[in-house]
Amino acid sequence: MLTGPMTPADLRLGVDELTAREPLFAAVEERHGLPLMWDRAPGFASLVHIMLEQQVSLASARATFDRLRALADPLTAENLLALADRQLREAGLSRQKARYARAAAGAVVAGSLRLEALTGLDDHDVDRQLRAVPGIGPWTAAIYRLSALGRPDAWPAGDLAVAAGIAQLWHLPALPSPAETVLRAEAWRPWRAVAARLLWQQYLGTKARQSLGGKARQSLGAKARQSLGT
Repeated sequence: MLTGPMTPADLRLGVDELTAREPLFAAVEERHGLPLMWDRAPGFASLVHIMLEQQVSLASARATFDRLRALADPLTAENLLALADRQLREAGLSRQKARYARAAAGAVVAGSLRLEALTGLDDHDVDRQLRAVPGIGPWTAAIYRLSALGRPDAWPAGDLAVAAGIAQLWHLPALPSPAETVLRAEAWRPWRAVAARLLWQQYLGTKARQSLGGKARQSLGAKARQSLGT
C-alpha cells in the first residue's frame, strides 16, 4: 500500500491492475485513454474549491472560486474571514455555502482543523477531522483525500459522475445509490480512487464524444484541467 501521495506511475500501476481485473475498465482506457490525475495542491484553497463543487457543475464552482480568489488573494482562512457577507454573495456563494466556508476558515484559524497535519493521518482520521467541520460531508472529505492528498483508495460514493459512469458501463436502468457504489467498489480495492478516475473518464469522455465528435479527447483533457485550475 502507498505511504505517500499517488504519482503518475502509481496511477499507471492502478489502471493496469484494474483493467486486468475488469474488462469494462480496459474498454474505458481504450476509448478515452489514461485518466488524468485530477490532483490539487493540499490546503485551504483546495478545500474551499471542493466545498463549492458540492451539488453544482464544475464550471459554476470554478467561476465562483475564481471570483472568491480574486477578492481574497491569496485565498487563506484569514483572508476569507476578513471578507464581508456582501463580498461572498458577490462572488457567487449562497448563504449556506458562505456559512460553510466561514466554518472551515474558522476551524483552520482556531487550530481545530490542521490541514497540513492531514498528510500524516490514515484515511479514517482524515475523514474524522474534516467531517467535524459543518458543511464538510462524506463526498467533500473523499474528494479532498483523492485529489489533494493523493490517497489511492479514496472512494467518492455519492459522486453523480461516478454513479453515471457505473450506470453507463453496466447498462443499469437507473443511477446506483451511494451504498450500491460502495458495494460495487469493494472489488476495486486498494485502487478505488483510480477506479473513480476511470469512471470520470468514461462519463466525461462520453459527453465529449456526443458533443464534439472527433475532438473529444482534446476537449476532455482541456475541460478537466480548467475545472481544476491546472
